[in-house]
Amino acid sequence: MTDLVIKDLNVDVTGKALVKKASLSVASGELVALLGPNGAGKTSLIRAALNLEKASTGTVTISGQDARALSPAERARKVAYLPQSRPLAWPNRVEDIVSLGRFSHGASLGRLSPADATAVAAAMGACDITHLANRRADTLSGGELARVHCARAFAAQAPLLIADEPIAALDPRHQFRIMDLIQRFVSDGGGALVVLHDIQLAARYASRLVWMKDGRILADGPPEETLTTSRLEDVYGVKAVIENGRVLMDGAL
Repeated sequence: MTDLVIKDLNVDVTGKALVKKASLSVASGELVALLGPNGAGKTSLIRAALNLEKASTGTVTISGQDARALSPAERARKVAYLPQSRPLAWPNRVEDIVSLGRFSHGASLGRLSPADATAVAAAMGACDITHLANRRADTLSGGELARVHCARAFAAQAPLLIADEPIAALDPRHQFRIMDLIQRFVSDGGGALVVLHDIQLAARYASRLVWMKDGRILADGPPEETLTTSRLEDVYGVKAVIENGRVLMDGAL
């Protein structure tokens, strides 16, 4: 089953084209990495796909339904979204933050149904943060907080996850840990679209790499087909050598 289909999407802001005729799909069991330099249009593409940013033309369907026709709650039950910026207005308890993932199911803080409580507990267990349940968010490390946000997304039990730079500013150990969590979600039948800057991690975890530059999708395919020296030159303007799937950067062109 295909969970997300984006077709010929265009996003224009104040006369500037940020996304140009972009098309891609994400199916259950796929981890798709969206790659490209800063300003390539990656965030605008996924925000427009979620109807959080207005697309000028093009279509988006989520589980066969027009994304624009879905209410925010309906959309949240179909897609768990981890935005690039994840500010917390209050230093809430970890368990309360994870419980926010159940709001699209009608839950509220202090009023979780048995099904909600089970989903929250399962998400916290999967992300290995059960022992942090009563900790305040402002006492956590960056890696711990990243896992809390992942648990919030997983608690929604949506079939699709869209994550915008979920491993940004994390040390290598925690980068692997977050990617392992997303991979496990996909192995359990979910579909994931993840914006990444680490090409090495993208090639390691993703079943497909989608390459963007200047608002356009230039390539979409398995790492072994699309991760090439010419692609890196074209997309990032860097010289590189690829050996046994490893990317060795020589420097800027």
